[in-house]
Amino acid sequence: MSKAPKTLQGAIVHFGNFENCKACMVALRWPEGKVKCPTCGCEKVTYLEKARLWKCYADHPRPKFSLKTGTVFEDSPLPLEKWLPVMWMLVNAKNGISSWEVHRAIGVTQKTAWFMLQRCRLALQDDLTGGSLGGEVETDETFIGGKARNMHKDRKRRVQQEHRNVGGKTIVMGMLQRDGAVRATVIPERTKAIMKPIIETNVAHGAHVFSDEFEDGWTFGKGYAHETINHLEAYVQGNVHTNGMENFWSLLKRTLGGTYVSV
Repeated sequence: MSKAPKTLQGAIVHFGNFENCKACMVALRWPEGKVKCPTCGCEKVTYLEKARLWKCYADHPRPKFSLKTGTVFEDSPLPLEKWLPVMWMLVNAKNGISSWEVHRAIGVTQKTAWFMLQRCRLALQDDLTGGSLGGEVETDETFIGGKARNMHKDRKRRVQQEHRNVGGKTIVMGMLQRDGAVRATVIPERTKAIMKPIIETNVAHGAHVFSDEFEDGWTFGKGYAHETINHLEAYVQGNVHTNGMENFWSLLKRTLGGTYVSV
């Protein structure tokens, strides 16, 4: 596969060539370099260049398949020349991307752009219930929500009653495995009784956990190597920091405030 594009203009030009789309999809779907039938796994296939299809010689009802068969792109009349630039935009946009932005950049309707983004996000979605975080794990919590002074008086009163102790915002707890996945969940209170079971459920025993010094909320029992950083004194002490989790919160809040506006 040729070198990946670095800009949106480069992505549109690059993926405007079907051969580049084909090379990209083959490299992602069959990294070992051998195209296999998605129905039966047979390697005895022939590429039909004019139809842009492969034909499997095994005996089953669906011998022909395309690059989109078995993917989120399947059953869509849109070509890969449209799909792959949208996927490129989505994975390269740190602040998120809206359907209106895709509509303007790719030249499809806003409704089509919304559908494409939903499919692409589904493809990027991880199995949140599988496995545990391990190695070096950062933990932190943040507050998410609009400013009460900007709300309608009825909504302001309701929010302040529901979240009286946290300024009308929602508490979100996060766990980040360095060079790995992030998991976040809404919690009702910042207390040890609530946060400790979440850590023990999602972080494997033996992991090295880094956190800030929030009272005793991050105090664990045996099975974890735990170090804390006092943000009143420093943000980094050697390998001890929560900058990865802080960066995740920053990107999330910019996405909510700047691109998606309301969730």
